[in-house]
Amino acid sequence: MKKTRKKILHALLLLSFVGAVSLALNAGRSLRAEDAPPPAPAVTPAAPAAAEPVVVNEATEKAEFVGAESCANCHADQVESFKSAQHARGFAKQKNIEFEKSCETCHGPGSLHVNAGGDKTNPGFATMKDPKKLSAKAVSETCFQCHKDTGRSHWKGSAHERADVSCVECHSVHSPKRVRAQLVQPTEADTCYTCHREIRGQMRRSAHMPVEEGKMNCSSCHNAHGSATPKQLTAKSVNQLCFDCHQDKRGPMLWKHPPVQESCLTCHHPHGSHHDKMLNVKQPFLCQRCHVAGGHPSTPLGSLEIGQGSNKVVSQSCAECHPNVHGSNHPGGKYFAR
Repeated sequence: MKKTRKKILHALLLLSFVGAVSLALNAGRSLRAEDAPPPAPAVTPAAPAAAEPVVVNEATEKAEFVGAESCANCHADQVESFKSAQHARGFAKQKNIEFEKSCETCHGPGSLHVNAGGDKTNPGFATMKDPKKLSAKAVSETCFQCHKDTGRSHWKGSAHERADVSCVECHSVHSPKRVRAQLVQPTEADTCYTCHREIRGQMRRSAHMPVEEGKMNCSSCHNAHGSATPKQLTAKSVNQLCFDCHQDKRGPMLWKHPPVQESCLTCHHPHGSHHDKMLNVKQPFLCQRCHVAGGHPSTPLGSLEIGQGSNKVVSQSCAECHPNVHGSNHPGGKYFAR
């Protein structure tokens, strides 16, 4: 009987212990649940926000071709005049460049310039090549894209290139005053006189200067784009240049006059003179620069002395007795008298 009671007591104690443990565990779970933050409410995904416009830096954006018709919206006069110009015909026949690409062939892609809408403060406005704002070298390089023969000749290092002369200072694509060579002045000489003003004064010293009469041009003697000779001459030497027209002075001569063989410029001024035959100095003083008074006196013959057998210079000219000063082929022409 005692053993049975002990078993029952042990069973009750065990049940009590298990019940206490279960209550403790349930209480811990309740406390942890109360301390935990409430679950986040379910959120419905929102629609994506609209993208903000991107500001493009036009100074670094790459320009694209837009065509000549876009240029005509602001530059109608230039575009219309170009259609009948020499360059337009050359682009189509020699370079296979259609009219729509003609403006941007020289001025570069124009999309940024067009988008600027005339606003000069916009960085894109200045992306077009303006020959008035470019350096002379930059303008020349643009022209050399087609005029390669000019660029490959003697332009590099020439007098005009060293002086920073630009192609557009002599030539005009859109508004030339002379169709041939598209010069900025009515004549070739007037174009050169823009800078060479002292030559214009020299040309007008002679009443019948061929350049002033239109029988010659500056390019008859000079190459504006450069040459291998001084003064940008079109010949290898001054004498060869003069002999192109004055062939009777070429020779060969049996009796040669040394100053003539050396250079025509020894006695003549090529651009004009106040003296006969475009001489540098009036006779007899021209001859006396080399022929100091020897057999001849240095004073001319007066009107009262004519016919008296004087050996003075007659009519103030050595050429009265020595007419063949350029040389003679006569056996007795040692003194250029025949």
